[in-house]
Amino acid sequence: MNLSFGDVPGAFDAGAPAYDKLVDTNPGYHKHLRLSAQRLRIPNGGAGLRLLDAGCGTGASTAALLATAPRAEIVAVDASGGMLEQARAKSWPSSVSFVHSRIEDIADTGVHGPFDGILAAYLIRNVDDKDGQLRRFRELLAPGGTIAVHEYSVRDSMMAKAVWNAVSSAIIIPSGRLRSGDASLYTYLRRSVNRFDGVRAFEARMRFNGFEGVRSETMPGWQHGIVHTFLGRAPQ
Repeated sequence: MNLSFGDVPGAFDAGAPAYDKLVDTNPGYHKHLRLSAQRLRIPNGGAGLRLLDAGCGTGASTAALLATAPRAEIVAVDASGGMLEQARAKSWPSSVSFVHSRIEDIADTGVHGPFDGILAAYLIRNVDDKDGQLRRFRELLAPGGTIAVHEYSVRDSMMAKAVWNAVSSAIIIPSGRLRSGDASLYTYLRRSVNRFDGVRAFEARMRFNGFEGVRSETMPGWQHGIVHTFLGRAPQ
């Protein structure tokens, strides 16, 4: 089965019960999310600030934001009801709330800006209108607010592409099939990463859609050159 953008939330619904156990086998998965959250440079533990976790899944990125900004209000949004069910079952302080919505439609749920920071982990690759979504993120940010897009990008590096495809074929897809009984979500993951913008192209896309101070940093370990934090600021 070849998934399209519109199929992705349903595929995550089906894979939700096994998702945490699968990503827990990925060395550095949670550490790297925390690193992207730290790169937002939220001051004073987030006191008095409001943050958006866009595409929160089962709450791993929410936990990363909470560890970095324990005093902030965090609004976590995801289109998959199954993933949100897993997230909500965990223990959270009252400062964290979860919203079931496609990120494109969050205004319809009553969630509005401004946010002082946005973490969008493994999300933008799965959005059909990437430029439109980046503009919406910019509009949701307070003037000078920062976005961290935590995402795969391998097109600029033959080595990164080779490592990604080898790990996908040998580990990710077989493990996904074993744990969930269906590998379609993980074959989609491999394909979508290969198709996504290169690092320089995505940085240019962020600038084109109004972000300032755009830069990127990659991750340590086996995902060096594969997973990156793309950072940008909303204009003052």
